[in-house]
Amino acid sequence: MNIKQAAEMFDLTVDTLRYYERVGVIPPVQRNASGYRDYATSDLNWIYLAKSLRKAGLSVESLIEFATLAQLREKQNVEAAQKQILRDQLRELEDKLAEMNQVRDLLVYKLETYDDHIAKFQTGELNADNIEKLWERNRD
Repeated sequence: MNIKQAAEMFDLTVDTLRYYERVGVIPPVQRNASGYRDYATSDLNWIYLAKSLRKAGLSVESLIEFATLAQLREKQNVEAAQKQILRDQLRELEDKLAEMNQVRDLLVYKLETYDDHIAKFQTGELNADNIEKLWERNRD
């Protein structure tokens, strides 16, 4: 597969794929007899992984470290180091998801109680001095 096809496949630009290869986010791609990149399934897997991890917030530097580890000739502790990078990213992503779920729950609550809240303000039942403290809403 050529670079244009690979870029289209993953909704990336050709420049992004060249950049990923140049800085080491993905390992070097084999070239055909004419010198053009010829993407194999393993290359496409790297692109997919890089794009997915970037979307999840993994830094370019961490991706470079991960890809560099994969290319080391001496494999001792490489797998452990790669797994640690993935574990760290998973932990970070889980933290972000927990935060996003809290915000989602707050938005759902606000939407569910919006009309009642506004009605209570209009009748004078609620005012700036006697409203709920949203940050205390879910404390146990």
